[in-house]
Amino acid sequence: MKQAYKYALLAVLLWSSVATAFKLTLRVLSVESLLFYSTLSSLAILFIIILKEHTLSLLFSLSKQTYIKLFILGLINPFLYYLVLFRAYALLPAQEAQSINYSWALMLTFLSALILKQKISARDYLAGFIAYFGVFIIATHGNFSLEFSSLKGVFFALLSTLLWSLFWIYNVTLRIDATLAMFLNFLSGFLALSGYILLFNIPLEFNLKGILGSIYIGFFEMGITFLLWLKALQLSSNNSKIANLIFLSPFLSLLFIHYLAGEKILPSTIIGLLFIIGALVVQMEGKK
Repeated sequence: MKQAYKYALLAVLLWSSVATAFKLTLRVLSVESLLFYSTLSSLAILFIIILKEHTLSLLFSLSKQTYIKLFILGLINPFLYYLVLFRAYALLPAQEAQSINYSWALMLTFLSALILKQKISARDYLAGFIAYFGVFIIATHGNFSLEFSSLKGVFFALLSTLLWSLFWIYNVTLRIDATLAMFLNFLSGFLALSGYILLFNIPLEFNLKGILGSIYIGFFEMGITFLLWLKALQLSSNNSKIANLIFLSPFLSLLFIHYLAGEKILPSTIIGLLFIIGALVVQMEGKK
């Protein structure tokens, strides 16, 4: 169990740093350039992991249907999801974008009810109301007006939660090695992004700090950290205790955003985030 906590806390620490990495890197790179370098970095590290785990041969044993599903899912994540998420971070303060993004779990519940016909409870509706009230507080800075830092940015942040939820809803039916699935998702996303950049003649920017930031994001947001989290769950004798550690992430993230990205953390962000986290707790209390 001690090893499980080590893996989980390391994953939480790394995930907590990525909102700051997004914001700092987007100050010197365009959204498309950041996504290109980070996706390429993630592909490289995932391929190295596959070689180390001696599972490369399994890549060629998957069914045609599985390849098609994974490549379609790759269009959602990483291609569309990060394209939208990075636009949100480019338009909003990092504290707002990352806090709104944490409402994805509630979006997942409502989309699962719509797509998978799963039953939705009164507790889920209550949690949804609490969470999106928190989003409203964050987006309006607690003024309860219709004045936003960027209405388009809020839209992109909420759209990212929809795309992330869609990815996991359709991903749940696949029963293959997680690293292989991620590698094929990212290969698909990278090819789609390359086509998008060529089609619209989008120039790739070269900036050393930006490229290093992109590599960090590719390694620790898109690749290694997810595998650390899976490892923690595999080693744990009580997954709920490990899963609860994820609630540390948004608050640690605010510290990084303040001290490294230089943003003044607004009281409305903390209050709104508490509403969102509180909503997730309300929802989890209703589930075994």
